[in-house]
Amino acid sequence: MPASLNITAATAEPALLDLTWHLPLESWPKESIAALPKGLSRHTVRFAHLNDHVIAIKETLFELAKREYDMLRKLEKLDIPCVEAFAIINNREDADGNPLPAVLITRHLKFSLPYRAMWSQGLREQTANRLVDALALLLVRLHLTGFFWGDVSLSNTLFRRDAGQFAAYLVDAETGHLYETRLSNGQRENDLEIGRVNIAGELMDLIASGKATDIDPAIVSQRIVDKYHELWKELTQVETFDSSERWKISRRVQRLNELGFDIQELAMVKDHNQDTVRIQPKVVDAGHHTRRLLLLTGLDVEENQARRLLNDIDQYGLAHSHLGIDEEVLAHQWLSEVFEPVVGAIPEELMVKLEPAELFHEVLEHRLHMSETQGEDVSIVEAVRSYISNVLAHRRDESAVLNGNLATESIELADSVPTGLIVVADDDDGGDWRDKV
Repeated sequence: MPASLNITAATAEPALLDLTWHLPLESWPKESIAALPKGLSRHTVRFAHLNDHVIAIKETLFELAKREYDMLRKLEKLDIPCVEAFAIINNREDADGNPLPAVLITRHLKFSLPYRAMWSQGLREQTANRLVDALALLLVRLHLTGFFWGDVSLSNTLFRRDAGQFAAYLVDAETGHLYETRLSNGQRENDLEIGRVNIAGELMDLIASGKATDIDPAIVSQRIVDKYHELWKELTQVETFDSSERWKISRRVQRLNELGFDIQELAMVKDHNQDTVRIQPKVVDAGHHTRRLLLLTGLDVEENQARRLLNDIDQYGLAHSHLGIDEEVLAHQWLSEVFEPVVGAIPEELMVKLEPAELFHEVLEHRLHMSETQGEDVSIVEAVRSYISNVLAHRRDESAVLNGNLATESIELADSVPTGLIVVADDDDGGDWRDKV
């Protein structure tokens, strides 16, 4: 290893020095590589083990690596869903002293997959729409912070399950620019058009490869435009109503909360010439339900997962309303009596299949499906047992290293499971029902 190797890291990690930086990424030994599925990239990208986690390494020019590293750090501070910048390594040389490209290192996002890994066994239009919707929401969040992406695409995004939907994370910020003021309409529309064209091309590639046969790339790619405009209007439009209809203020706030946004400031102007009031959200921030659940229980999960869990806490409260306890105490009681027993009932070797919040969500969905099929309420014990043996045991690991076959498994289960709300009740026999699973 050359003495001139230059490492800039967000955190001290001596194990970085043990990796084979004197070799081009394409020549790295198999024992250093984590066989995770990769998306398309113009650069050479490899995943590597580093202590107890996995890092993504991309070879590029030092100037580009430094710029993207700084940009990702800024986006992290703005609480934008993106991969975590880990380090930059420059002044690499091979064994003969020949220069090698600099590398940008990011921390691998657990339980996430690129879109091509999801659809390698076939793409359904419903799944495509969900991913496009998640990307549209991510783009709105980016634009609200003044970030112009410049290369919006499914390939530059990672997706995580989020209570039957998907949450999108920015992966590649190489072409992005962060402005101090909100983007102009022209900049936003330019980014949106880039996304529409890129998505259409990506879907055409899938069709050409035989992985997607029942989708229309033009219709699906247009969806990001329509969904984006719908979200942007809801978040930024000025609404005028009669002063006697002040309930509309609460309705507007509720709609924003349902989209996962919190209102930090609301501008209201009363028209002196007419009996009307105009309202507009001044500052909106995503993660309303995530923050509320974190405060109540300490669980840090995705937005839709948080909404699902909060709904279950509310239903649990209705079933235990006689206790007369406040929301925080009730939430912690739900955590110890409902959430933790469900997650604790999952065998340790199967915990790498999905993250705990998604496991809990799927157990609730599975219980609802069983109850509807059997025409009667199914106990949580029976639901967990059935879910483990009939669903979870056949799922591939989303947090572990994947081999070539596992990495190509399709993620379509969420499309076949009905949605609904479940009250998780105590087991009739009492005691710790985890022992019965």
